Amino acid sequence: MRLPPALKRYTQWIGFTAVLIPLLVLLALQYRSLARLDQTATLVHKAGLNNFLEAVTTDVDYFYRTNAERVLDLPAAVFTQDQLAKAAFHFKKKGVEGVKRLFVERFQNEDDHPLYFNPSCATFQPPLWSPELRAVYVASSPWRILANKGGRLERVRLMVEEKDPDYRILLYPITDDSSRVVGVAGMVLDEDYFRDHVLPEAVKQSLATFDSSDMEPIVSVADAKGRIVYTNGPLPGRRMEVQKPFSLVFTDWTIGLASRHTTPAVVARRNFLLNVGLSAALATVLVGGVLLALRTASREMKLSRMKNEFVSNVSHELRTPLASIRVFAEFLRLGRVDGPEKAREYGEYIETESRRLTQLVNNILDFASIESGRKTYHFERCDVREVVCGTLKTFGVRLRQSGFDIVLQGAETPLPPARIDAGAIAQSLSNLLDNAVKYSNLKSANGKTDITVSLRRDGDWIVISVIDQGIGIPRDEQRKIFDRFHRVSTGLVHDVKGSGLGLSIVRHIVDAHRGRVTVESRPGEGSTFSIHLPIDSPNAPDTQPLAAPAEARERPSEA
Repeated sequence: MRLPPALKRYTQWIGFTAVLIPLLVLLALQYRSLARLDQTATLVHKAGLNNFLEAVTTDVDYFYRTNAERVLDLPAAVFTQDQLAKAAFHFKKKGVEGVKRLFVERFQNEDDHPLYFNPSCATFQPPLWSPELRAVYVASSPWRILANKGGRLERVRLMVEEKDPDYRILLYPITDDSSRVVGVAGMVLDEDYFRDHVLPEAVKQSLATFDSSDMEPIVSVADAKGRIVYTNGPLPGRRMEVQKPFSLVFTDWTIGLASRHTTPAVVARRNFLLNVGLSAALATVLVGGVLLALRTASREMKLSRMKNEFVSNVSHELRTPLASIRVFAEFLRLGRVDGPEKAREYGEYIETESRRLTQLVNNILDFASIESGRKTYHFERCDVREVVCGTLKTFGVRLRQSGFDIVLQGAETPLPPARIDAGAIAQSLSNLLDNAVKYSNLKSANGKTDITVSLRRDGDWIVISVIDQGIGIPRDEQRKIFDRFHRVSTGLVHDVKGSGLGLSIVRHIVDAHRGRVTVESRPGEGSTFSIHLPIDSPNAPDTQPLAAPAEARERPSEA
């Protein structure tokens, strides 16, 4: 089943879309998967860091909680039966580190006051007034009020008082058998000991159980004013990755964690960006490959159409002179000749058409040689005027038969010699004249049937121009007309049959002569084709193979 031409035109783009859409879907799914993986890796990494901080704070809490409960949990008889000596013996026996002061306070009478433990003599003494004593009063006052009201405490637990950050206090309420508060035992914490001993030991124990080989964590602790009071190494320039306040004591202090080197989260982000970049690059290469394949296929299809048109046009071009030769040959064979003049006329027609046929065949053969890189030219010092005049003389019969007059300008002016292949230049001029005849015939009957050939010198160049009064060439087509098989898409021009090789061969010949060919044209005003040939150089070689210049080889592929 053959596809309609309109559908054939879009078949390649349909195929490209069929490849592009699944590719975009795959890229979107891959990006989504990589984004989730990156997010998961970041969350897992942060969870691990938070677990590390949780372990440090738990060790700190355990240290203070166990010490407080071990030391401060006194029997109620110490307060109700005035057995403070037993409490002093208990404090001395248990011992405790990391505290500035141990104290007790009974709630039996209104004149009871806090008593400080003196470890040197293992006794309790009333303290002198100080900011520390005031902090102790503030911490114990809620329990004194509760005791005075006869309130009950169903559950005894360790209490923390940090209203004054200079004096952080742990309190343990003491209750009797009826759950009434009879007193409190407490301790004032030593901040220096916490910073110099408790923190380093907690961090050390947590690092021992933490897989830190990939990040080498830096732990830092900041006080309530943001001052760094502890760190286990030089701080990195970036912010802490995770931070957490302490939960039992020093709750206005925060502990943070950062990596000494690149963190797994950053590595995961880099890997994510790398994978996305590679996927995008592969997709770009794939799309580029598809586009290149489509472009190549489009060129091949276009070239195939051009070749088909070429075969059709060449067939027509061959058929026309052959038909004329056959007709006039039959006239001669059948004796339909009135006299020598008529026979000479028929002979001129046969000669003209045979030359036309020879020119077409030569164009095809020359094009094949050019394409294969086997075309060679034989350069000799020649008078360009003689080559031009000889070509016009040979071409004159056809011009007269077609109703054209030819005007040669500049033939009387001497020109310097040029090193050229006379036959190749004659072929180029013949091709230009052939185009002028073809496209001037499309001109409406306005009496303008002259074709002008101009010879002149322009600096170091000899210029041969063919000027017609035909239909002209649009500006956007003027660069393409020298490409092989290219034919102007204008309707009137397209009605003229031709091989599409003439101007391409002209350009190859002129390029081989180290010259250039130019065109000046406007639709409806005719065209001027000019061949620029360099004046003879004594050092130029006599023979030069045509290895088509890069520009000449690339242009046809652009058509």
